[in-house]
Parts: sequence; C-alpha cells; structure tokens
Amino acid sequence: MADEKPKALDPYDPEVIARSNRAILVGLQRQEDTTEEAQALLNELHELVSNLGVEIRDAVVAKIREESPRHLVGSGKMEEIVALAKSKECGLIIFDDALTPAQQRNWEKDSGGLKAIDRQEIILDIFVTRAKTKEAVLQVELAKLQQQLPRLKRLWSHLDRQRGGGAMQRDAGETQMEMDQRKIRDKIAKVRRDLAAVVAQRATQRKQRHRIPLPTFSIVGYTNAGKSSLLNRLTGADVLAEDKLFATLDPTTRRLKLPSGRALLLTDTVGFVRRLPHQLVEAFKATLEEAVQADYLIHVVDLSSPERVKHAQTTLNVLMDIGAGDRPIITLLNKADLVDEATRAEAIAAHPGAIIISTITGEGLPRLLQTLEDCASENDLKLNLFIPHAEYSQLSKLYASASILSAKADEIGTRIVAVVPERLQSTFLPWAVKN
Repeated sequence: MADEKPKALDPYDPEVIARSNRAILVGLQRQEDTTEEAQALLNELHELVSNLGVEIRDAVVAKIREESPRHLVGSGKMEEIVALAKSKECGLIIFDDALTPAQQRNWEKDSGGLKAIDRQEIILDIFVTRAKTKEAVLQVELAKLQQQLPRLKRLWSHLDRQRGGGAMQRDAGETQMEMDQRKIRDKIAKVRRDLAAVVAQRATQRKQRHRIPLPTFSIVGYTNAGKSSLLNRLTGADVLAEDKLFATLDPTTRRLKLPSGRALLLTDTVGFVRRLPHQLVEAFKATLEEAVQADYLIHVVDLSSPERVKHAQTTLNVLMDIGAGDRPIITLLNKADLVDEATRAEAIAAHPGAIIISTITGEGLPRLLQTLEDCASENDLKLNLFIPHAEYSQLSKLYASASILSAKADEIGTRIVAVVPERLQSTFLPWAVKN
C-alpha cells in the first residue's frame, strides 16, 4: 500500500551491521569560509573518523548561506546527501559541524533510518578508546554522559512507532525516558564525585613534586604535532607516540637533566583540536591543570602542516580558556625534516622567536636545551652560605637542587657558594652570610 510505513530495520541483519560501519562525510562551507578552509577541516574529520576504523566511502562539502534549524543544511542538499549515502550503501552520515539533538532526530527520521552523528561524537568515541588512567577514563565517561543526556530522546524514538498516539501510551514512554534521564544524572553525579577524588589525589602528587624545587615545563600543542616524541627524545621516556590524532590522552611527567647538571620537570599533555567538544574542555580541565600550574609552556607546532597557523591559534585559545594564557611560552616548530627552506622562512616570519626542531634528526635540540637552561635559571640567586653540621639535612637538599660553585668544611660547618633556584631561596636565605 502507498501509505504503508517502511519496515523497521533489523539491527541484527548482517547488511545493516555492515552499513553501520560505512560512512560519508559532510563538511560545511559558510559564506565567510574559503574553499581551502572547508576542505582542511573535512580532511581532519577524515583522519578522526579513520581512527575509529569506520570505512569512509565518500566526502562532500556543502555550501550554505544560512543554517537550517531542521537539518543544518537546506532540504535540497539534505536529499542529495541522503541519496549519496544510500547509493554508497552507507548507514552513517558524519558531519564536521555540531548537530543539535533535534537535528539528529530529524536526519534519522527524514532519511529513512540513516544514522547522523557529528564531529563531537567522533572525538568523544576516540577518547573512549584511548583513555587508560583512572582519571582519563572518568573524564571521558563524564563527557560522554553529558553529551548523551540531551540526546536520550533519540534512543526512545522507537516508541513513536509502537504507541500509536494514545495519551496513556505516550505518558508511559515519557516516564521510561525520564527514568533513564534520572539514571544518567545519577551516573554524572557519581562520576563527578569519583573524579573529584582522583583530582584531589593528583593535586597531592603535584604538591609533592613542588616540594622538589625544580622548575616545571608543560608541553602543549595541536594533536599529532609531536609532543610525546619530544618528551621521549629529551628524557628517554617511552610514551606512546604514533602518527595519528590523540595517540595519548594521559599527562606524563619526567625529570630532564640539562647539560649543566640542572634538572627540571617536563610534562606531556593531551593534544588540542579545532572544534573540541565543550564537554571535553570542561572534563579535561583537571588534566590540563598541568599546563596551568607549569612555570613555562613549550608549544609544539607541526611545521609540515599547511594549517599550522590555525592549529597554533587553536592551542592558544584553549590555553586562554583553561586559565593558562599568561604562562611564558617557548614555541617549537617541529618536523623540520619534512619541509623545505621556503617553508621554514615563512614559518619563522609567522612565529618570531620560534625554534625550528626535528625530534627525528635532533635538529634544534641543543638550542632548545640552552633555552630551557636560560628559563630555568633566570631567577636564580648566587648565595654565600654557612650550613652548620647540625643542619646536615639542609646541606643534602642544597646539593640535590642547587649548583655548587665551591664548598669548604671546618669544625662547625660548611661554607658554600651556590647558585640557588628561586623556589629554594627562602629556605636558604637564613644561612646566607656576607663575603
């Protein structure tokens, strides 16, 4: 019959399962966007989706003058996209822009069952697969629940087909949805409590690190810029460093001994990305506090990326959002082994004072180490000290964290000339003596 409703898809049908892992990608180009900008974002979405093992069968950029409240794009473009997805035997349409819960429901209803998701869901799913430590797992779970709550109605859309419009039946469906919403809110509250406990533990660990009077540097930057590779190269760490977005989510801190013998603490943080879901910015503030608390930031930029300027600005914007925008920044242009001299010159003009490096060849690392040395020592103070033998513990602390220029012991104590880091100066000023 002409008015017969389409038969519901069987979720266990092998073809339905296969289609659910095949997708077309849709990017948007607004009037203020250039073709190159829209294509660059679509390429980034392609890389994000590929991280999840989804088969991408096609990708299109839709030009729009204004956003449609129903489908984000106009009805004609919507029909074109649906026809393309069906011709490619895809069950997924993935948008580079954020979709509202209502728009997702409209797409799935008006397309005849195709699933529509957006960039935010893709990033969240990647984070779910990559989180390893308890803190990262909780942060991702919180973000996922916050993202899921306003979209819960979509999960109950099957009731629309089953209840037939009766008022009592509609109320029953709404009651079940309200129960599920309450369960999610309860889960959110529990995750927040658990996360608060883990964050408190991390704060304690951070305080313990601060008791060791070493300057702290956090490595920040756009995802896949080479942050973990830099940490590994400088400290001999074994942090996962792969050529893919969000290869690692968890902050890792290592001690770095500089050529002068001075030590500092170096932390690798999660990478940033354009259009990062707001829930993740909030959920990962605890992790990113490593950047807020650091004395200095090392901003790693992928020199080989044509989008490096936008990537760098994205990083700076997120740092402002989390309250780390006032930290001193050392900018590194990484992957110098992949570019020519013209690109180097252009990048230096765009990033004055930046250091060109390669974590593969080692280019620029001596200059970086000297810069770290200069930063770590800029507030040092040369002190003449006399430490009585009864204060031997103070002497041990001094040897562990200051640069000793000379030392001479006598019957009652030790006379020392030392370059003392800023954090230790208040401790040792009581032992200072005149020349």
